[in-house]
Amino acid sequence: MLVIRPIQSSDFAALRQIAEESGPGFTSLPVNDGRLQQKIAHSESSFAQSVEQPGQQGYLFVLEDTASGDIVGTTGIEAAVGLETPLYHFQQNRVMHHSAELNVLNQLKTLTLCNDYTGASEICTLFLRQSYRTGYTGRFLSKVRFLFMAEHPQRFAETVIAEMRGVSNGNGQPPFWGWLQKLFLTIDFPAADHLIGIGKKAFIAELMPRHPIYVGLLPEEAQQVIGQVHEHTRPALKMLQQEGFIHRGYVDLFDAGPTIEARLGQIHSVASSLKVPVRVVPKVEPGQMLAVSNTETQGFRASFSDQARFDEHQGLLLIQPELADALQLCDGELARFIVLEKGRR
Repeated sequence: MLVIRPIQSSDFAALRQIAEESGPGFTSLPVNDGRLQQKIAHSESSFAQSVEQPGQQGYLFVLEDTASGDIVGTTGIEAAVGLETPLYHFQQNRVMHHSAELNVLNQLKTLTLCNDYTGASEICTLFLRQSYRTGYTGRFLSKVRFLFMAEHPQRFAETVIAEMRGVSNGNGQPPFWGWLQKLFLTIDFPAADHLIGIGKKAFIAELMPRHPIYVGLLPEEAQQVIGQVHEHTRPALKMLQQEGFIHRGYVDLFDAGPTIEARLGQIHSVASSLKVPVRVVPKVEPGQMLAVSNTETQGFRASFSDQARFDEHQGLLLIQPELADALQLCDGELARFIVLEKGRR
């Protein structure tokens, strides 16, 4: 069975392996032992805190295959970004240049450095090992964050964002990066990517352009990828769009991938989740695929199964003993669930 739980210090080796597998561009998991250990400790502290409003907390979950004990994926939430270290984006705008004398009206696109998402919550750090990218696992890994947020809304901001990976070429270099490197940063992409990953972002404020940039002056290959996602990221983008996330014109500084946003209470999986008592029964006929979690914080557990069923007449979630044990649930305790898929696979 696959179970989501909060990360713990004993997961360090597995997290480092995932950081190596995730490759360049996955800045939330740098291949840096000190930074990874810091992230684990910070997550453990965040889960342990009593929180009335979002702050510096960061929640990192791991997906465990209970049959083997292997850690096969990660997913995370930052409670409020940009409070300590600024979170920068380019905002896409349009400006009008008008000459009445010449009867000329030009509408030009611009990019402006900003940190407008300061204080927003961010869903992040989603990675699933290749051999597990089947069935409902990826969808569960994305949606399980919304179960936790629905259960603990005081821990998160009203605005939730997700930064989507932008387009890169065959060498892993973003076409958007070239002009920026040449004119402003003069360091290569892996070096900048590494600095972002270990939290050293001062160079952004020091070296990035401070004035609006006319998009039409950029190389054509850079213009074409602004607001576009990497081909491997398209399924994740589609899934979040179905949850209600939209793009309001903000893009990443280095690969120009879109940052999308939604209101916490309007995210589909948050709004549609139900919190009901559990009844453990010997057998549940397979039907809808449900993602189910307990209502704990430090002891949070979640999994997905088609052998759990909501009995609308009784107002109970019927689950089999194996699932109850995995989620540490007993008869009469409360669980939260969402439907991953209607009907049978």
